[in-house]
Amino acid sequence: MEHQLKATSSTPALTIFLIDVSGSMSLPLGEKQRIDIVGDALKSIFMRLVALSTKGKQISPRYHLALYAYTNEVYDLLGGIKTIGEVARLGRPKLVPQVNTDTAKGFAKVEELLHNVLPTYAQCPAPVVCHLTDGEYTEADPEPVVRRIMQFKVPDGPVLVENIFISDTILAEPIADVHRWAGINGQTELGSDYARKLRAMSSPLPETYRVIMREWGYPIEPGAHMLLPGNSQELVAMGFAMSTISREASRVAS
Repeated sequence: MEHQLKATSSTPALTIFLIDVSGSMSLPLGEKQRIDIVGDALKSIFMRLVALSTKGKQISPRYHLALYAYTNEVYDLLGGIKTIGEVARLGRPKLVPQVNTDTAKGFAKVEELLHNVLPTYAQCPAPVVCHLTDGEYTEADPEPVVRRIMQFKVPDGPVLVENIFISDTILAEPIADVHRWAGINGQTELGSDYARKLRAMSSPLPETYRVIMREWGYPIEPGAHMLLPGNSQELVAMGFAMSTISREASRVAS
């Protein structure tokens, strides 16, 4: 079975966050701006990864992270791939909404990074790309480059692509309770053409990941895609957590 390796200091898990910072991210979601909810969720997931990586006073480099923000340009917010300890020292990244939504350019930057570093992670958990957006792309179709990214592979399995879509239109019916939600599969009725495109651009959720999600209280069913409607703070946080599972069966850093 693929996607079985655990994140350890000798086999670190790489997660690449790709965040849409177009102008619409300044719109409200509940009592906060969308961009602030994303920033809070990133800070929360970084803190959780630090806790999972800490033994005594030492932070083990078992998680490696890259963070890109994109609009009509792509911005490397961490200055390359950093260990979770280095990310913790850098603090919460500053996300500033701008103008357009060139999703293809953002994913092209991710593709370039993976092309350069994938041999380094050949014996590690398959990398995960976590993309968060709140609207349709305004430039080229990103699906071709996402398909190429999905073809990258290490012995643990293919690179995984997850999409978090901040929208009230992704589902035909809203989620009443995230702790009773089964996820989005190939038959789920979606509310827009772009939601259907994002599903085509989202990897199947590995069974090993699904089991851990269920242990966390999210009853995702077999056949789900790595696509979540990020229309609440809890769902955004859930999506970021999904992208950093990497078979974390043990809370003791190694």
